[in-house]
Amino acid sequence: MLLTSGQISMAISSSVVFMFTFLLFLSGYVLQQQTVRSLQAVIKPQPIVVPPPSPVLAKHFGTPPGHSFYDKYLASNRPKGGWAKVAYVQLVREHLHVCNVLMLFAVLEEQDSMAQRVIMYPKEWDASTPGALDPQIETSRRLLRNAAKSYKVMLQPVEPMLKAGEQSTFPLAGLLSLTAYNRVIHLVPSGLVLDTSGLDHLFTLPMESDMLGISAGTVDGAASPSVVLLKPSKNAFQTTMESLSAMKYDEEDLLSRMPLLPDLPEDQVHIVAKTSGLRHEDDSFNATAFLDSTSYVHMSDPETLGPEFDAPRESLASVIPKRSEPKRAWQEVYERYREMRMDVCGLDLEPAPKPGKENLSQSQQRP
Repeated sequence: MLLTSGQISMAISSSVVFMFTFLLFLSGYVLQQQTVRSLQAVIKPQPIVVPPPSPVLAKHFGTPPGHSFYDKYLASNRPKGGWAKVAYVQLVREHLHVCNVLMLFAVLEEQDSMAQRVIMYPKEWDASTPGALDPQIETSRRLLRNAAKSYKVMLQPVEPMLKAGEQSTFPLAGLLSLTAYNRVIHLVPSGLVLDTSGLDHLFTLPMESDMLGISAGTVDGAASPSVVLLKPSKNAFQTTMESLSAMKYDEEDLLSRMPLLPDLPEDQVHIVAKTSGLRHEDDSFNATAFLDSTSYVHMSDPETLGPEFDAPRESLASVIPKRSEPKRAWQEVYERYREMRMDVCGLDLEPAPKPGKENLSQSQQRP
């Protein structure tokens, strides 16, 4: 039986309509299933994910919160007035210490300390003509420019204010004039910052005096602070400077008369340590715990010229601790200092003066 042209047209039209109807149904079904799955995902309860504790907030001074005398003062990590009102300020008087200041600020930058950073240095360094004078001045200028560029440091040249021996100097008490800040911390050189969190928390401590020192102990005689906290104000600056100008200025005397933070159990707070104290540690000392929990290591060994110098091994025999763990900590600190001096400043250790050489320059004397 032959189909007419009308029947053929009807068959083709029916096939086209059926195909498009089937495709429309299929697309609607797919969209419906996607909508159902989306609704199920919204209605289904999600598991509660508990974030891990922050290692920075949990560390504080090297112990968990709730074990430290300072916890009641550290409820908030924000200093009074905010981080813009507190600062680490390093007062540099000798070229020898410029690199160490950069090393300190390099760690503050690396560990994301939010406090401001200031370097105060002799104004006469700016007055010298580049390439015409001592290479030390050009090196110090290069390092200071690097501090401002790489570590967000504000540079402030200062002029001498008091007579110290045969020379004039800008006293440490002059930091009380920085009234743009509510609190200032100065780290006595030379040393290494190992953990900034403990130092940053010092900005939140209450202060009854305008200047407060933190000492690592009295193993070498009278206690002398390695970290100095200052509460700048116009009145405090004027009063202190009037008392200092009445006599020949002696910074060691100023530091020795400074009120000190009360001593606390060693297993609670590790803010500062001195390398000279390591030789007095017993067999219970742990070098790894020391390096992990101490905020600032003041490298003060009176028998040596300082960590900036490449001292002969035999001259260090009386300085290096005898016990294995304290010895390991001492050597690790000095090795870190040497490596960081090269990495940050591009400087090797200074050659030690020849035996029998007397009258070392002031820049080669231990502070």
